Amino acid sequence: MKEASGVVDYEATPVSRGWEDRAARIASITPFVVRVGKRNQLLVKLVTEDGLHGWGESGLSGREGAVSAAIDHFASFLLGQDSRRIGRIWQECYRSQYFEGGRVLTAALSAIDIALHDVLGKRLGVPVYQLLGGRQRDVVPTFASTMATTRSELLRQSRELVQAGWDCIRIYPSNFRDNVTFDPKAGLGDVAGDLIEIRKEFGHAVTLGIDMHHRLSVAEAASFCAMLPAGTLDFLEEPIRSEAPEAYASLRTMTNIPFAVGEEFASKWAAAPFLEQGLTQYMRLDICNIGGFTEAMKVAGWSERFYIDLMPHNPLGPICTAATVHMSAAVSNFSWLETRQSPVEDLGFHDPALFPVQPVLDGPNYQIPEGPGLGVEVDEEAISGQSPAHVEAPHLRHPDGSVTNW
Repeated sequence: MKEASGVVDYEATPVSRGWEDRAARIASITPFVVRVGKRNQLLVKLVTEDGLHGWGESGLSGREGAVSAAIDHFASFLLGQDSRRIGRIWQECYRSQYFEGGRVLTAALSAIDIALHDVLGKRLGVPVYQLLGGRQRDVVPTFASTMATTRSELLRQSRELVQAGWDCIRIYPSNFRDNVTFDPKAGLGDVAGDLIEIRKEFGHAVTLGIDMHHRLSVAEAASFCAMLPAGTLDFLEEPIRSEAPEAYASLRTMTNIPFAVGEEFASKWAAAPFLEQGLTQYMRLDICNIGGFTEAMKVAGWSERFYIDLMPHNPLGPICTAATVHMSAAVSNFSWLETRQSPVEDLGFHDPALFPVQPVLDGPNYQIPEGPGLGVEVDEEAISGQSPAHVEAPHLRHPDGSVTNW
């Protein structure tokens, strides 16, 4: 760094060039957009000068092209930096442009941050959870989902999950289809009936939730809650969009059903009002969207301050799962981790031919990886042959032709 007439020239001596251990410097950051099972995955490989590598995953599904471009841009100034200075790298990626944050940038940053933790764990010879303070539990419990479309099939799959050991089950509304036209009011009564029947069969031995995929209005969500006898539902996930905490505050006055909110959050700042105002009772953060381990652990700490347990979003592949398992192992305030590997779902997201080493789901619990780093191995040659599909989520519309949420 040079000074002339009081002006500091940072370009003359970049901050990334002053560290003594050249081996730990970042040599390459490469995004891979690949087809795995029934969806695309955006993976990131980060390699250091001494040949260590780490893997990360981004969670902004359906917009992988935009996130991949952001990763390439971040790489333009991250190459040569010390891979061990994870917190500093996070701040530089988040704050180095005038317009801080945003879902595309934090999804890119999440993948890089996860890969940096994977590398550091391998460098130190410890699992990632040790970098986060050590594990606080022996296994990571999960909740499983059924996407059955009829009541009889919904009950059958719920029985199968309970028999396999799950004590927390989430359903999707039976009228949530990827059709063009979506009328939430038309099927809410039937969905309420589904939940009542499940509760009648299993009693309160099962924690029961439903994912509304933020498709409802405040009035629709309140009406649905009013259809349910007290004690039917243990959590209502993402009933409405999360941009306006005031809308959740309004809905909170109309029902006492616990909310599970957070998978859309792209920063601690987005999470803050929901914690401070009591607008969620389960924190559904997504480590591949919110900013990786660095940001997720901060939100976990804030959640603990308000006695809110994490119920992490985990809809992607083995790298997302491994990262979330390590985080879930290391926090004290935790309920269940989402899994898409239960006996009633066959999505192919965790293909062992592409990921020969990955977290093990033993009944309803993930085993916590004990090897260095994340505990995931990727067959790079195999994934390179998995060309991504063009994916565009359904552009739903109401019966009157107006646009609504997917």
